[in-house]
Amino acid sequence: MQKCNLESAIEFFSDIKLLYVEDNKEAREATLGIFEEFFGDIFIAVDGQDGYEKFIENYEDIDLIITDINMPNMNGLDMITKIKESKLKEVPVLVLSAHNEVDYFINSIKVGIDGYLLKPIDIDQFVASLCQVSQTIKLTRELEEKTLLLKQYQYIVDKSSVVSKTDKNGIITYVNDKFCQVSKYSRDELMGQNHNIIKHPDTPKEVFKELWHVIKDKKKIWNGVLKNKLKDGKHCYANITISPILDNKGNIKEYISLRNAVTNIIDPKKRLQDFIADAKKSIIAYFKIDNFEDFQFYYGLKLSQKIEETLLKHIEKNLSKELELKLFDLGEGELVLAKNMDKSDKSYEELKKFFENLQKQLNKQKLQVENIYYDVVVIMSLAQGDNALDDAKYGIKEAVKENKLFVVSNGFSKIAHEKAEQNINTMKMVKDAINDNQVISLFQPIINNQTKEIEKYESLVRIIDKNGQIISPFFFLEVAKKGMYYSSLTSKILKNSFEALKMTTKGISINLSACDIEKEWTRNEIYDYLDKFHDDAHRIIFELLESEEVMNIKAIKDFIKYVKSFGVKIAIDDFGSGYSNIKRFMEYEPDIIKIDGSLIKNLEYDEKLFSLVRGLVYFTKEQHIQTVGEFVENEKNYLLLKDLGVDYSQGYYFGKPEKLKG
Repeated sequence: MQKCNLESAIEFFSDIKLLYVEDNKEAREATLGIFEEFFGDIFIAVDGQDGYEKFIENYEDIDLIITDINMPNMNGLDMITKIKESKLKEVPVLVLSAHNEVDYFINSIKVGIDGYLLKPIDIDQFVASLCQVSQTIKLTRELEEKTLLLKQYQYIVDKSSVVSKTDKNGIITYVNDKFCQVSKYSRDELMGQNHNIIKHPDTPKEVFKELWHVIKDKKKIWNGVLKNKLKDGKHCYANITISPILDNKGNIKEYISLRNAVTNIIDPKKRLQDFIADAKKSIIAYFKIDNFEDFQFYYGLKLSQKIEETLLKHIEKNLSKELELKLFDLGEGELVLAKNMDKSDKSYEELKKFFENLQKQLNKQKLQVENIYYDVVVIMSLAQGDNALDDAKYGIKEAVKENKLFVVSNGFSKIAHEKAEQNINTMKMVKDAINDNQVISLFQPIINNQTKEIEKYESLVRIIDKNGQIISPFFFLEVAKKGMYYSSLTSKILKNSFEALKMTTKGISINLSACDIEKEWTRNEIYDYLDKFHDDAHRIIFELLESEEVMNIKAIKDFIKYVKSFGVKIAIDDFGSGYSNIKRFMEYEPDIIKIDGSLIKNLEYDEKLFSLVRGLVYFTKEQHIQTVGEFVENEKNYLLLKDLGVDYSQGYYFGKPEKLKG
């Protein structure tokens, strides 16, 4: 991480998977409340033996270990020792302990830990320790990525180039298949022979003298064009790169040579960047095999590469030399066709039409690999101008996100950068509001359709910015959910909403997201409030979003069952705004359904919507579930809902969100 602070630590560790080992239940639960704010996934172990077993089972996923020392069955230091002895994976370790004896420190140093934390956790010390180990984690990941890339490069080079190795005396020790194909010699005929076997007599001796001087005496790379003699007596010219391979003392162990356009294979991204830099104007068609990661997962790396290679051949087959397009294979199912528009006699529209037709051809055909046909879908992003490559990259992300096959992405990078800057400013605004105690709740009345009397209020969060402006959650809530301040925001909302019970005898409706309920510390905070306001808890309603993605349905069902024991009611918010999962709906056992405003405002114009809402009301009455119509903005809306049998109305016709008056 570039900066060492709380925000950057949370951002970095959000996708880090932690193994947390602690035998004390109370300490474990308390510390988990902190860890859950930082780490994406947490494996929990109750002692050293359990921790060792969980590491063995999940070592590929674990990025960091935080462990207590003094534990039954196996202490933390013995566990760390066994993990390191397993040599399955090098993982940074932070030791967490209330013990401060010298022996523990000395032994932990011997074991090779990366940091030491004392109970109870001090956030500043914890963040500082995380910042330190983040560098180790980052380097480990970079090494793993580079190793994977090197393996892929090695595979591509070996399949696409002529490769040979010799010992320091020029005796051949290795040749790949392509070397045999090009030279016409078999591997048995080449192995153990001097490299002179393919030297053409036309090549001047001075060339080889200079070659050996560079690679042997200077220990540097030599590159040039040589005329080679083939077994059948014919000859070929090859662009050859020869490099000495040195040991850690700088002594030559062997030589490796690559023939043909090896550079084009090893670093296509750099070549693409250079191409764009050289062109004043360029057009980029960025192609990506949709769900290529799934291909790799289901079919393996080798077959996935064959699928990619087959696709490349199809593209090359359809390219016209007149267009002068440059093809860059970026790997991982991605490739780029680029054109220097400075030298083009084709217009943007003509090229766009060509790329669209090419994409359609690719998506129509099935790719045959090893006598099996595969359906491959190719998505494309098209951009031109100074930032064409960045625009095209963002366009691919947009296409994947929106499930589109084709996107014209001019200007996407600028929009993305502006959006990122806006999000940073929004997050700062939320942070300032929390620190300055400027998170407030406004309350909108919900009226009984029969009596027109207010029976409850919905608690709606707002923040007050530095200029004193009241800001709607539309402008900050989604951004806040992706940062570290959302939990603090939720805590403020809960406090404001429960405190409102003191100011009214009406019900108070509180919005909760699935991610709120799935967090244990949020559930515990709610339970504490229910205990504190036990006599008035029956006036609380929790509104759950019907369409929100749920990760832990059991936690939510247990939460609903528990809060209902206090007389709390459960409402499904925005029902009908997206998909309606009937199974999920029944699992929530709601007391109230809030019909989304998008249905309400169009009731008088759309007979199908009218029938849908009428059927919904009929169903809810049979199930003894109350209904609330949202966004009721005029008398006509209200009367329609009343005639349909909807129990409550909420909207500007009856009142805007305002502060409660005690």
